[in-house]
Amino acid sequence: MTMTAKDLITDEIPPLTHTDTGETALRWMEEFKVTHLPVLKNGNFVGLVSESDILDKMDLDKSLDLLFDHLPRPYVLENAHIYEVLFRVSEQKITVVPVLDQDDTYLGCTSIYKLVNMIANTGSIKEAGGIIILEVNRIDYSLAQIAQIVESNNAKILSSYITSSPDSTKLDVTLKINEIELDRIIRTFERYDYVIHASYQKSNFDDDLQTRYDSLLNYLNM
Repeated sequence: MTMTAKDLITDEIPPLTHTDTGETALRWMEEFKVTHLPVLKNGNFVGLVSESDILDKMDLDKSLDLLFDHLPRPYVLENAHIYEVLFRVSEQKITVVPVLDQDDTYLGCTSIYKLVNMIANTGSIKEAGGIIILEVNRIDYSLAQIAQIVESNNAKILSSYITSSPDSTKLDVTLKINEIELDRIIRTFERYDYVIHASYQKSNFDDDLQTRYDSLLNYLNM
């Protein structure tokens, strides 16, 4: 199933209105464990207010429209893919992402907690298996060849992603594989001259990963 921004909207975080005070905004942020909240005026999205911007103001008993002449207006459209939503979080360094429809109507918002929870449940994180991190040259990268090597060992790639530095000619390819014993697969990669950066295998890794995932969600929900 393709995850779009509309699918990620949470009912747990209501928007502020322009007549709410700075004190109200800070109280809501503390209650909902976020550092940003959408602000509406007459039902229309006017911007995203942050905890740090409010704390810079002196008169927190004033309404938001008096405290701020202008608010940043980051958002995604309802049909945006989850990757675009994640990019907006990273780019703007925000904890809440407003979602609008094609007519600029505010539909709701999603949060970092919602995104992490959704990715964990759909990104094979909870599936039993191991992880291999390969280092490959950019010009030599072929997911088809990598998959062929994994499948030649009667295994499957559950998920993969690539990380790299802009000034590097190398890519790190992280593979989640549906096997907890990876030695045979690693040896095959090495026969094809792949560099293994790291590997994580056996069931205790999955137990540790689940523990770390649960701890992250508990932290985000504190």
